[in-house]
Amino acid sequence: MRQTQQIRVMLVDDHEIVREGLREILENSGEFEVVGQAADGEAALEVARSVRPDVIVMDVMMPVKNGIDACREIAEVLPDTRLLILTAAAEEDAMMEAVAAGATGYLQKHSGKETLLSTLLEVARGEYTIPADVIRRVFAGLRTGRPQKVYDPDRLTLREREILTLFAQGKSYAMIAEVRGNQPVTIRNAIYGIQDKLGIDTKQELAVWAVRSGLLDERGMDR
Repeated sequence: MRQTQQIRVMLVDDHEIVREGLREILENSGEFEVVGQAADGEAALEVARSVRPDVIVMDVMMPVKNGIDACREIAEVLPDTRLLILTAAAEEDAMMEAVAAGATGYLQKHSGKETLLSTLLEVARGEYTIPADVIRRVFAGLRTGRPQKVYDPDRLTLREREILTLFAQGKSYAMIAEVRGNQPVTIRNAIYGIQDKLGIDTKQELAVWAVRSGLLDERGMDR
């Protein structure tokens, strides 16, 4: 018998066969309970308000209201609910909009079952999970993009820069901890400390700052 509480998940996709396939995978894992489903972004907001899930797995391209707009609205009314974008779309604009809208993670539908389950667990723990190859494509041109706040990278210690580089590559707290020989909680606290030191409000903005500051060069991305 399970001794730990299952993670409550809501599924949002306009294809019923996709939702049912995801439900079967998640519930068979024993880690998750599917507590709600919706076929479009507008319905997703209403269902989310009702069931208040731990995590929402959200498609992007849907009728009535797309997943990006729904993600933004849900993040505003349910700030404790994590949002994982799961989509067939590979467009960089969609990825950027999802992150800006409050998504904690991004995964393409061709990803394997184990990748889905592990990513969902990380998102449920509040970790920021964007794959490194997606980071490379999406943020390649950010240094010449629209203006943003300017922070001084020299304010960070070498340790903080190394942790932030790994974090911005999409690695979880647990993965960074393994690389550095720390505990995940130590890495989590370090990330919070970096945010405080730089005066950056969100982890999404922190990752963007890392890219624009040159921390994710090609060698760093391939490590």
